[in-house]
Amino acid sequence: MNDDINVLALVKGKERYILLYDDSQQAEALRMLGRHAANPELSFSWYDAAVLGKKIRNEATSRNKSRFTIPQSSDVDE
Repeated sequence: MNDDINVLALVKGKERYILLYDDSQQAEALRMLGRHAANPELSFSWYDAAVLGKKIRNEATSRNKSRFTIPQSSDVDE
């Protein structure tokens, strides 16, 4: 089990938006961005939600890729 916590932060003027989530909560984190963007009392915009949402999805994609690749026997010249 992975105990890593992802941190996503946005500073807009005097406001600070900080989102903490683990990998299993990615979908909820994306929904939270939408709820913040839909709240007219916040300066958090739909553009902010789109940019941060892309960061969440890109991070998840890069985590799922293998960091190192092991050469296959067919890749090695003999």
